[in-house]
Amino acid sequence: MISLRPIGYVVGLLILALGVAMLLPFMVDWWHGDPAADSFAISAFVTVLMGVGLVLTCQDSRTRGLSIQQTFLLTVACWLTLPIFGAIPMWIGPNPVSYTDAFFEAMSGLTTTGSTIYADLDPLSDGIHLWRAMMQWLGGVGIIVFALAFLPMLKVGGMQIFRSEAFDTFGKILPRAAEIAGSIFWIYLSLTIVCALTYGWAGMGLFEAITHAMTTVSTGGFSSENASFGAFEGGAEYIAVVFMILASLPFARYVQLVAGTAQPLFRDTQIHAFLGLLTGAVALLALWQIFENGQASEPAFRKALFNATSIMTGTGYASDDYWLWGAFPVTIIFLIGLIGGCAGSTCCSVKVFRFQLLVAAVGSQVRRLHSPSGIFPPRYEGRPVSEDVMSSVMAFFVMFILTLGAIAIILGLMGLDTVTAVSGAATAIANIGPGLGPEIGPAGNFSGLPDQAKWVLAFAMLIGRLELMSVYVLFTVAFWRG
Repeated sequence: MISLRPIGYVVGLLILALGVAMLLPFMVDWWHGDPAADSFAISAFVTVLMGVGLVLTCQDSRTRGLSIQQTFLLTVACWLTLPIFGAIPMWIGPNPVSYTDAFFEAMSGLTTTGSTIYADLDPLSDGIHLWRAMMQWLGGVGIIVFALAFLPMLKVGGMQIFRSEAFDTFGKILPRAAEIAGSIFWIYLSLTIVCALTYGWAGMGLFEAITHAMTTVSTGGFSSENASFGAFEGGAEYIAVVFMILASLPFARYVQLVAGTAQPLFRDTQIHAFLGLLTGAVALLALWQIFENGQASEPAFRKALFNATSIMTGTGYASDDYWLWGAFPVTIIFLIGLIGGCAGSTCCSVKVFRFQLLVAAVGSQVRRLHSPSGIFPPRYEGRPVSEDVMSSVMAFFVMFILTLGAIAIILGLMGLDTVTAVSGAATAIANIGPGLGPEIGPAGNFSGLPDQAKWVLAFAMLIGRLELMSVYVLFTVAFWRG
């Protein structure tokens, strides 16, 4: 029998921390005399109370280690529980939405997806805008630690290939995982501060600079503007591109860089592939805009660069309605969204390294066909890749495609058109943000979808953010017998 008390203790601590975090938007609304302050006060009280109660109930288990089963349960419990409480301020505030919508928004925030149910952001208080940004910022740093500390250990989706890199390499300098997490947090915070300062330099107001820095570095994409980044054209777009890319690189490399080792950052083939694919996509989109749609060179390049970077990194900002660019650009944008950024970053989707391993596996198989008696193991960064890593990656690809198809079919059965159903499934499971089409595309939102569809998409955000297998393993009999 799996003991749930150690899990409850950790989840209680996180709920408590979330409740304390609500005090910041409370103070912002209280300072401005906004009635939304009351909703944050109530939400913080309820959340802190529940967190304290859970911690006190399970505190006798705080020194116990976690088994593999408990680690899987803890991972899912955290990202399932926190949105339940994160939704409360939006549910009971002066501009209330249904709990379904509030939960959808909170899940989208904490998983850094960026899909929103708000059709009009203008009536929302500064506290609500800050809370939406904070959820994404907290979710972003949580995802980095999760990807570096848990996924390699749990051997999910081929992430075990980075296990020695995340711990053994740092072991000589930072012997404990907690120290690694601390280093990551300070790097993450530093990037956010620098991003906010540069946004301010580009002309954003103080509040907009802070909230957009949070949602840029977390590659979350929530904006306080109805036009998203269309309200900040010019220099702010280029600044956003820089920080979206920085947030999409492996944070393990930044820790190594701070420790005095720069070579891994510049030699990482995953980074090379990510930047190469992004450059190719931007070039195709810019050329299409110039020669097919007749745009001037600089705006065409800027819009292509910004929107391609936003989608490939899973940030989900939009500075233009790319749904109107044409069929070819939309196809490119859809495909790069399913590639994503680097492992160990705030990025989402399949991740570049898995496509690298897939190409390596295909190349190995082709060589075997030419030389049946030869031995041609797939290689990654010059090293042979073990069979368990390849099996894990292939299982991830299969489950990703099956899950996307299943969710799209379910959404179609709920009455959604094909474009909305397929792109909605893709944007949720890949944690991108906007979908395609006039309803959920870059100029739309998810408010008009049926409640049942929102719950399905919220679940898809969860399983996509946790790399699918971390969730699916809970539904196997062998897991509970173990």
